[in-house]
Amino acid sequence: MTRARRRIGESLISDDGLTRLLSRAPSWLVDEVPRDHRESDAAFRRRRRVTAAVSVAGAGLLGVSLSRKPNSTSFYALTLGVAGTWVAGGLASGPLHLGWVQTPRATLRRPLLTPVVGGAGAFGLFYAAALVAKRIPPLEAAVTRVLRYAQQGNPALVTTTTLANGLAEEVFFRGALYAAVGVDHPVLKSSAVYTLATVATRNPALVLASVPMGLLFAFQRRVTGGIQAPALTHLTWSVLMLRYLPPLFADEASIDVEQPAQP
Repeated sequence: MTRARRRIGESLISDDGLTRLLSRAPSWLVDEVPRDHRESDAAFRRRRRVTAAVSVAGAGLLGVSLSRKPNSTSFYALTLGVAGTWVAGGLASGPLHLGWVQTPRATLRRPLLTPVVGGAGAFGLFYAAALVAKRIPPLEAAVTRVLRYAQQGNPALVTTTTLANGLAEEVFFRGALYAAVGVDHPVLKSSAVYTLATVATRNPALVLASVPMGLLFAFQRRVTGGIQAPALTHLTWSVLMLRYLPPLFADEASIDVEQPAQP
């Protein structure tokens, strides 16, 4: 690879490269809002220790939760335990921020409509990807394994645990962890840890989904300086996925068949 190509590749995978990829978007959507999130060296080191420990604990618990039977008491208890771990770790690490978003008139307000629209747009792309995944047996099997929890579970409990975990992940990964990775490439670093935590599920579909969504959530965190925007996008995306994806795979025989728990 030539030096010029290497420089291009490095620029595309940097946080600034992500911004340049969106350079045609309106500035009020992609420019960072002013913020002052400085903390002492001691507080920063403590945040790093807390997030490192919670990342390992939460990922381990996540892997165990998705080895339980759908609609089992242990599944609901463990998934709520995962959410509790992320929230406790996020709050224990240090201050968190809601963030602000710029308007076309150059004023600041709390993020609301834009993140919801972003979540709906992300769902549309994932729905199209799911149509493709149905034609690829390994991906179809991976998606079906995840959707069994929605298809066979109690709708109210599945919705509760899904939304609880979506919100909790933003508190931890885009709140505490994003602040803990430092100022050098926080979007990529925090997204990489998010994907590594998802690897604990041993499900290729979830791991693949964590890459673009992790980058989207982290980019929103970078622009707004807080967790409200990625949280709203995550919750919107989760609700739509939970509502419309299971029927798409309802014709798969294995989605309604009880599967033995993994050892």
